[in-house]
Formats: sequence, C-alpha cells, structure tokens
Amino acid sequence: MVRSDRAGSGVMFTIDTESGFDGVVLINAGLGLGENIVKGRVNPDEYYVFKAALDSGRYPIISRRVGSKLVKMVYAGSRVKNVPTSESEREKCVLSDSEIILLARWGRIIERHYSRKHGKYMPMDVEWAKDGLSGRLFIVQARPETVHSSRDMTKLERYVLKEKGRVLASGSSVGSRIGQGRARIIASVSHIRQFRPGEVLVTEMTDPDWVPVMRQAAAIVTNRGGKSCHAAIVSRELGIPCVVGTNNATKKIKNGQSVTVSCAGGEEGVVYDGRLKFEVRRVNLRKLPKTRTQIMVNIGNPDEAFSESFLPVQGVGLAREEFIINSYIGIHPLALVHFDSLKDAAARKQIAALTRSYSDKKDFFVQKLCEGISTIAAAFYPRDVIVRLSDFKSNEYAHLIGGSQFEPKEDNPMLGWRGASRYYDEAYREAFALECAALRKARDVIGLTNIKVMVPMCRTVEEGRLVISEMRRNGLVRGKNGLEVYVMCELPSNVILAQDFAGVFDGFSIGSNDLTQMTLGVDRDSELVAHIFDERNEAVKRMVGSVIAVAKKAKRKIGICGEAPSTYPEFAEFLVECGIGSMSLSPDAVVKTLLLVAGKERSMRRR
Repeated sequence: MVRSDRAGSGVMFTIDTESGFDGVVLINAGLGLGENIVKGRVNPDEYYVFKAALDSGRYPIISRRVGSKLVKMVYAGSRVKNVPTSESEREKCVLSDSEIILLARWGRIIERHYSRKHGKYMPMDVEWAKDGLSGRLFIVQARPETVHSSRDMTKLERYVLKEKGRVLASGSSVGSRIGQGRARIIASVSHIRQFRPGEVLVTEMTDPDWVPVMRQAAAIVTNRGGKSCHAAIVSRELGIPCVVGTNNATKKIKNGQSVTVSCAGGEEGVVYDGRLKFEVRRVNLRKLPKTRTQIMVNIGNPDEAFSESFLPVQGVGLAREEFIINSYIGIHPLALVHFDSLKDAAARKQIAALTRSYSDKKDFFVQKLCEGISTIAAAFYPRDVIVRLSDFKSNEYAHLIGGSQFEPKEDNPMLGWRGASRYYDEAYREAFALECAALRKARDVIGLTNIKVMVPMCRTVEEGRLVISEMRRNGLVRGKNGLEVYVMCELPSNVILAQDFAGVFDGFSIGSNDLTQMTLGVDRDSELVAHIFDERNEAVKRMVGSVIAVAKKAKRKIGICGEAPSTYPEFAEFLVECGIGSMSLSPDAVVKTLLLVAGKERSMRRR
C-alpha cells in the first residue's frame, strides 16, 4: 500500500538498542521495501536524534552514518525482487534532515502514548515507510521494545577483555558482552544440525528458522546485516554477544577454530583468534556511597558514550577531540581549508572521495567533529562534559591525510608546536576556526550547553589570553550562554603562576602525565628512563598540592584528568587529602576509585 519500493523504509527505536540509553531516538533506513533490513541483507543508514533538543525545538540530529545499502527490494509484477543499488544511491542518506526529525517526533508521540497507557516509561520499536510516489512518510507498525524496558538499570554489568589477540573479523557490535567457543560455519539453515551447544555461530545471515540454534550459541557472527537485522534483534533479546555486517567472517574464520567474540569495546565488535581472558564486573548502583569529591570519567570514543553514561559519575572530566579527528575525520583540517592548492595527488583523491557529499569541504570537518562531541555531551546531559581542544603533536598531525604539507619537522614534537600555541598562530588559526565552529554548533544549535572547553599545553598566561581572544573571534565567548573555559595544568609554569592563570580561566584540570614528565624532565616515551617516571614522586605531589591550594583560594574549579588516580590508589587518597574538587578516571577504574575516595573521606571526617 505504501510504495516504499520507490523510496525507502526502516525501523525506529525510541531508545539506544545496544546500551539502553533512553535519551535518543535511533532510526535505521534502507532503500526499497523494509524486509531487507529485518532480514539483515543490507547495512542500513543509522541516525541518532537527541530527545531533549527535539522536544525543545532545536536541531536534534547528533549522528548520521551512511550504510552500504548494496541492494534494494522492489516490486516485479505480483512478486518482489532484490536489485543492486547505484553508487549514487549508496552514497546518499535515505532520509533528509527534515524527514529524520519528523520521524523522531512521531516516535516521541508514540512513546508518550504507550507510556501513559502502561503507567511507566515504555520505549518503542516502530516500523516506517516512505512512499516514492507521494513523498509522504508513514508509520506502519509500533510495538513496545522489550529488551531494555525490562532490564534493571540499577545493576551495572561490564565485560572487560583482559588481553588482545589476532583480529579475524570485525563489524557492528550488538550488546556489550563477550562470548567464546569453537566456531561453527553454517552456510544454510538446512545444515543447522551440525551446530553444537556452546559453539559460536558464523553464517551469512539469519532468519526465524535459525532461532533454535541461536538460543544455544555462545556468540553469533554474520557477514551481512545492520543493528536492526534478525540476528541483532534475536541476539539482543537472548543476551548473546553478536557481531553483524563483517562482510567476510565466513571466509576469515575456520570451522572448529577457537574464537573470542567481543562486543565490549563500543560500536565495533571484534572476533579474535583463540580464547582470550576476560572478566565480568557487576555493581549494584544503589549501594554505592556518595562522595564530596566529584567522580567523573575520561572518554575518547563517542561510540562508548551511551553505555558509559550509566556509570556512577557526575560527568565527563576529559573528552578528547583527538580520537574523533583520527577515527571519524582522518583528514588534516588545513588540507580541507586549502584543498585546491593541495600538492599531494593521492591525498587529494582520498579527500575528494571522503567529502564527495559536501559542497564545502570544511563542512565535513565541522559536522563530523560536532557529531562526535555531541554524542558524548548528549549521553551525559545535563551533566558537565569538558571537551579538550585538539592536542596532536606535529608528527601526529602530519600522519592525517594531507597533513605533511602543513606540518613542520620537529626534533622533539612533545615539546614543540602543540596545544595552545597552535590556535592563535597564523599558520593554524584557520584550522582552529573549524574546531570552534563544531563546538559552537553543538552548544548553540543543538543546545548542549553542558559542554565546557579545556585548553591544553598553555605555556604562558599571555598565551591563555590569546586563545580566549581567538575563541571569541570565532564565536565562542567565555561566560556567554554559560560557557566555561578551563586550562590543563600540565606544566610547572601552570603551577608557579596558578594565581595568574586563575584570572584568565574558570578552572584547572591537572594532567598528571605531562606534569610528571615536565617536573622530572623525563621523556615518557623513552623506555630508557621509564623507571624514573612516577606520578607519586614527591616533587610531582608538591606541584599538585600547590595548584589545588591556589585554585581553591581563588575560588576556581580544580580537578584531575590524568591517569594517576586511576592507576595508584594512594595517589587518589593524596588528592582527597589535598581537597581536590573532582577526579576524572578511566571507565574501568570508576567504581573502585569511588569506593576508595568514599572510605578516605569517611576517615578524614572522623579525625
């Protein structure tokens, strides 16, 4: 009845299906009739819409990924058939921004209706179709999402891989668990009797006939399919780790080979050779104590943000731009700004391919960086998310596509042109403007005002003023719309002149790695002097204690985002004694450090 064979169709969830995070609407979209998505025959587009922005009338799309969509199902007389899609169809999003937003609004209406009807929050699983003749969108089915709506969110369960092995295949992860066993490659449902309970099912794709075998599997791996295909849906319901859309798992994995299937690393699921060590950590969030010291988390990968949002933290103390730029963009920003004068022909070809859907190539950088930052900020909204501006060294920037043309060769990049010194420099300020544009879009357009900005490697007070001025020039005004700007405290100059830095910035975040390196004069990348590098050295501790005291006296926020409190319990206790305001930790150290801090605070109150 709806001629989606001439347009597209898909599914929509009013919850993130992998983590259970309920602050977003997830839309999957494919070309043609919708059966291909459910059957796992195609890797569809994937769009995330932030509910708070949607409800307040702001621009709400925080992430979009274009799927390969290799085939589409169309009518062939009285029957249907799959036909290959064209290159232009595969490269484009199935839905426009306005259509994504309209569908998400309908999803919210349906969710609210069922939630009122059942007297509790009820996330929904919705199917939609677009008519290619009229151009209209239709909702064709809606039912409650049953996996996460019945889950006890007060119990935190984390699977942690303790070692790495040879990667056999990778794809989209379903769930966040780890499974292992002997691989059983089954080409068709007629051979499912070969499967033995506890094995890892490896196949092209699944359909309802496979369910009896799927129930007995330690894990499931498919060549095809997206996160709303049959294998993903059933695996989610069964609580079985599943990796879909690997393209070649049936060729890369041998029958009978022992494998470990890990969905614990975020968006990407990985199949490793052999049985690797892992552990399961379970925590009852209701039983965790409250602390005076704010406990926050360090995050680099936006794909992990939704699942990490359930950690008992008060926000993100360090969101690194470097991971987003490396993984989602991969191009040197100046190569986009000066694309027409790029000398490297191979780099020009790569950039042209990656940015082909952008009329202005600079928009590629701004949009991708904005989406990565916004995903993290939305996951923790309205809790603070402190985004550190890019802190690549010149040799790292040079490795980005087109980067060699714009980067100097430095003998010691660790001490060279990095951090604050880049942002106001004539040779880089055009690139810094793109960072500012991405942050401004996330804060002012989407409304993620929980984003704070942090300046790394700020060597002098005057440099701090220059960066604040350059940010203002690009529309990021300290104090406007609640914008706070912090500085990394990672140099002796930041400590010695802390009172002066406090007059420029709203707060400090101690980077214990660089502060230790600079205080002890140790290259942390050199194995020859690695035995000297130790954050617990008395000189480093005096630096830390000093800046905490000055910041508190100046009524400025003071926290730490370095690895020291995650690694050394005694260092975390030392920070509590100094009265630090917050500790930002690696995700796997949050619970143990929280308990340690709570115990230390109790003992101090008894004195």
